[in-house]
Amino acid sequence: MTTPASRGRRNNHRKKQTRRRRLPMRYMLPLLFLVALLAMLMLRGYVHSEILADHRVQHPVGTDRVPDEVLEGGPVIDARSTTEPAKSLRIPDHKIVLTFDDGPDPVWTPKVLDELKKYDAHGVFFVTGTMASRYPDLVARMVKEGHEVGLHTFNHPDLSYQSTSRIDWELSQNQLVLAGAAGIRTSLFRPPYSSYADAMDNKSWPVTQYVGSRGYLTVVNNTDSEDWKRPGVRSIIKRATPRHGKGAIILMHDSGGDRSQTVTALGKFLPKMQKQGYTFANLTDALGAPSAHTPVTGFDLWKGKAFVYAVDVSDHITDVMVAGLAVIGVLVFARFGLMLLLSFAHARRVRGRGFCWGEPLTRPVTVLVPAYNESKCIANTVHSLVASDYPVEVIVIDDGSTDDTADIVQRMRLPNVRVVRQRNAGKPAALNNGIAHARNDIIVMMDGDTVFEPSTVRELVQPFADPRVGAVAGNAKVGNRDSLIGAWQHIEYVMGFNLDRRMYDLLRCMPTIPGAVGAFRRDALDRIGGMSEDTLAEDTDVTMALHRDGWRVVYAENARAWTEAPETVQQLWSQRYRWSYGTMQAIWKHRRAVIERGPSGRFGRVGLPFVALFMVVAPLLAPLIDVFLLYGIVFGPTQKTVVAWLGVLGVQLVCAAYAFRLDRERMTHLISLPLQQVLYRQLMYVVLLQSWITALTGGRLRWQKLRRTGVVEAPGATQSQSRRGNDRRPVA
Repeated sequence: MTTPASRGRRNNHRKKQTRRRRLPMRYMLPLLFLVALLAMLMLRGYVHSEILADHRVQHPVGTDRVPDEVLEGGPVIDARSTTEPAKSLRIPDHKIVLTFDDGPDPVWTPKVLDELKKYDAHGVFFVTGTMASRYPDLVARMVKEGHEVGLHTFNHPDLSYQSTSRIDWELSQNQLVLAGAAGIRTSLFRPPYSSYADAMDNKSWPVTQYVGSRGYLTVVNNTDSEDWKRPGVRSIIKRATPRHGKGAIILMHDSGGDRSQTVTALGKFLPKMQKQGYTFANLTDALGAPSAHTPVTGFDLWKGKAFVYAVDVSDHITDVMVAGLAVIGVLVFARFGLMLLLSFAHARRVRGRGFCWGEPLTRPVTVLVPAYNESKCIANTVHSLVASDYPVEVIVIDDGSTDDTADIVQRMRLPNVRVVRQRNAGKPAALNNGIAHARNDIIVMMDGDTVFEPSTVRELVQPFADPRVGAVAGNAKVGNRDSLIGAWQHIEYVMGFNLDRRMYDLLRCMPTIPGAVGAFRRDALDRIGGMSEDTLAEDTDVTMALHRDGWRVVYAENARAWTEAPETVQQLWSQRYRWSYGTMQAIWKHRRAVIERGPSGRFGRVGLPFVALFMVVAPLLAPLIDVFLLYGIVFGPTQKTVVAWLGVLGVQLVCAAYAFRLDRERMTHLISLPLQQVLYRQLMYVVLLQSWITALTGGRLRWQKLRRTGVVEAPGATQSQSRRGNDRRPVA
């Protein structure tokens, strides 16, 4: 028997399944963007004959299967009838049909058209789909000025090598382009690599028969100007001139290279032959047949227009991508150059014998540890603080944990360690609550999954001997680096964060004090209103606010903290999504600094552009390097592409090696750098793109709690009982 309660449970279960199956828009939009970008690149490769191109040319074979009437007949072959033999047609005397192959070309076709218009002459342009789709305006001009257009296939393959389905594809795609460019279909066809009728052989004749069955007249030629050889204007005219007043179909080219000789030859050939009584007509006019053009309407017309438009977009997409690649190239090399120079200068300055911040500080400081469900990590964190060689007051702010985080700390009964409980309100609220309970004028902040070395607090607070310093950023390091994703983040922390901080320190525009290890002057925090809840990147927000208030923010390289980095792609995605979105929020919040005066204006005109370029724009464009790597490998030039990519990788490797040397890290983790550039960067790109979409669509992002394992311990600590049986290597 079904009860209302059981029906309700089933309905709730169905709703949950529906919610799980529904892909959020913030995931859908980046995915659709990437699919559209890939489609545009594939389309560009297709219309540039980089995909499906077949450059094989058939060698001549026997002619015993070709009718004698065709071999000995004229240059127009009508094989459209299924009941009658193929017909061979000739051009009447004193009529010339000029034909131009392989176009349209943006440089030479307009000049050819100008010459024809000047002498009121007409001709037939056998266009390829690849060129016509890229320059549809020229096809429209041909039709408008009274010329005929014929098919020359889409990709210009030798059709004797192709299957009937490929032949149909080449013809239909070519017709699709003509519909989009000029709103017409045509019944004229010229096979690529064709010449005279007597050159038809047992390989090309079946193609002519099949094309005829599809309703096309096959047009070859009986007079070859050989302009493709560029033999000189006089030679072109001589070879193009018919003998004894005969009619002719003359082969010329308006594309495929430098056609200046062809254009010049036309300017002399046209008036010369007209004076001799020749007329230059379209093919169907010369034969007295109906026009080869048929108007296209309805769905076929719009389908053709859509294809031509898509080709135009794909070409512009690549132009934009090339411009973006140039921008990212400048940004990447500018950033690397600044990082190397300024980090070297920073290291020399702070490591110099005479460098000091002032009188060494010895007065106690307060360490705030905001914690939410950190039961696996909190013991290691607190133990590392108690082991500090500097006097500290430790306040653990339990932000409404649903586990026993607070109880664990209280059971430890450690001196100078207090627990403050509050309802769940988020990290900024927890930090502000901790500041209110702090007894000292210097506040150190850290995460509940982080451990300090014994000297970390001492190193972190020494810069406050300089009264201008309002905050200090420490050296956050990845503790769980024994997995591939951990090693990638380790490289990112050492190179992308800590090397950056040295640069930003000298430029006096440090963008972020890491939540894992940072210290603040209490007066500075009071002046800016404490930790703000306006953004999801409260560490970036408060750092920017301090800059705008005139405080210096510096970097303490020896204040090392070991933090537990995300161990799965999902966790990493959640963390970086919050960071990216929060950074964008902070930039937008402090945007008025650009037009302000004093310290705020200096940060706005120096710091904000640096943050926007190097933390938002550059990461968003960086995957273009890999996109062009794939594009170059697939479509060419492969060797140059690979060399260029390896060059960029080499520059990154040099910077990473230098950063590792400054941080006294082992170089072995750099082995995974190439794979990091291929895979990790794409993940960060999608995360950043998703953040952009969330921001632009007015979406809101909530705090996300990452699952912790508690594998990171203070150096020298033993494994805790809570992790007995876990074979993960602790940081020591």
